[in-house]
Amino acid sequence: MRLVRQLLAVAAVAFVGGQALTAAEDHPWLQLLIGVPAAALAVLVYRWVVGRTERRPVTEVALEGAPSAIGRGTLVGVALFGAVIVNLFTAGYYEVDGLGSVSGAAGLFGFMAAAAVTEELLFRGILFRVAEERVGTWIALVLTGTLFGLVHLLNPNANAWGAVAIAIEAGGMLTAAYVATRRLWLPIGLHFGWNFAGSGIFSTEVSGNDTPQGLLNSVTSGPTPLTGGDFGPEGSVYSVLFCVLATIAFLWLARRRGNLVPRRTRAERADATATLPR
Repeated sequence: MRLVRQLLAVAAVAFVGGQALTAAEDHPWLQLLIGVPAAALAVLVYRWVVGRTERRPVTEVALEGAPSAIGRGTLVGVALFGAVIVNLFTAGYYEVDGLGSVSGAAGLFGFMAAAAVTEELLFRGILFRVAEERVGTWIALVLTGTLFGLVHLLNPNANAWGAVAIAIEAGGMLTAAYVATRRLWLPIGLHFGWNFAGSGIFSTEVSGNDTPQGLLNSVTSGPTPLTGGDFGPEGSVYSVLFCVLATIAFLWLARRRGNLVPRRTRAERADATATLPR
């Protein structure tokens, strides 16, 4: 029941925040004012419900070192997406026609902040963490990564390849970032930096969603395998390549730090389940 309680609590905040952001879609500055507090509220609710249901210090969202970890993750996320854009630009598949909208970028900042935080709390903080206790790091990574990709099939302009790409890129890289640090701040920063770079800076589609114009007025066109087509650059082979390399680096760091959890035997899972609060 702890899994259900945790999911319901965080999902409720995500739903209310999402509805508020949608209602303010024509007012980007208001989206900024809604999105950032909604992200902070989601963290507080996560800390409360996990602490209450598991009766332990919720170290994965400990405030110590949070700003620097979020900052590093954001920089890495922006750099990774920027590398994709550089490849598209040099190949002639991405063109900039001038400056876009500062207010649009501000609204996307708030929207992507709320999305990154709530999705990381749900998928890495709850689903992966609980699954890892039962089946170990590797199986939990594959299962939750696959689920993360499948969820994105609900997006506009979604397709099977886009779901596979998201499962590999985000499901793998963001989970690996959590395993490497055992904190949610780095994957939150990575998630936000990647999404905001795609929408708020380079003005491309994000996971099949047509977002408002960001800082650059741009056009992406060319072969779907390279540009991602209507799904956006996340469906590009460049994105898959760079995120796989980042995933390998994070998993190497996790192994070096001894953060990988082996699969438990049936007896060990039974003992662990018996000690969990209901």
